[in-house]
Amino acid sequence: MIELKDITWDTPDGTPILKGINLTISNDKFIVITGPNGSGKTTLAKIIAGLEKPKSGQIYLNGTDITNLNVTERAIMGMSYAFQQPVRFKGITVRDMLNLASPRPLTEDTMADILEHIGLRASDYLDREINSSLSGGEIKRIEIATVFARHTKLTIFDEPEAGIDLWSFANLINIFKNLRESLNGSLIIISHQERIINIADEVVLIEDGKIQAQGITGCIMPRILGHNRACCKCPKGRENV
Repeated sequence: MIELKDITWDTPDGTPILKGINLTISNDKFIVITGPNGSGKTTLAKIIAGLEKPKSGQIYLNGTDITNLNVTERAIMGMSYAFQQPVRFKGITVRDMLNLASPRPLTEDTMADILEHIGLRASDYLDREINSSLSGGEIKRIEIATVFARHTKLTIFDEPEAGIDLWSFANLINIFKNLRESLNGSLIIISHQERIINIADEVVLIEDGKIQAQGITGCIMPRILGHNRACCKCPKGRENV
């Protein structure tokens, strides 16, 4: 379980971005954090992953205070972060990346199974370099493959739909469904795409640096669409934080 208590964060010039975030995400949940541009979604994801440090507040992972731990220390504890624009590595092959991501050596068959999960054929990709010869959609899928290889307890994706074509996006939805069923852990996706929101267990709506609502998609989607009506499915108080 990840728990954030009274998290604040300001830009270097002192502009408040996160204004007292309180958020609890249970184990084995698929969560989408959404909201308008500039609302603080990506900043929140980076703070959870340890790429940014909050101005104030505490972060707990399964009851352990990780507020002052860096991204490497959090990774060792079982957290992964996928960037909005994945990094391309000259001279690094897909095989290399999978083995670097995995906590143990991978067999050829295991690597083939991982790539099959994300819709790529091992014979076509294992020995290809992760460079400009790959499309945005291919890079995204390979990054997701490293998540399968690591199999961490908490995985965060920052707007995975960014920079990919419609065909790749359609496949991305299926991959996330597969990922949700295959991973024994929690998945957090930062996104404003309705098709991704619709496959989540819960949706967190952030606006102006604050959590405005949290609940199942059917409760939160009307509010996202501008229809501020009461929810009859979420436990009392969950649809409006």
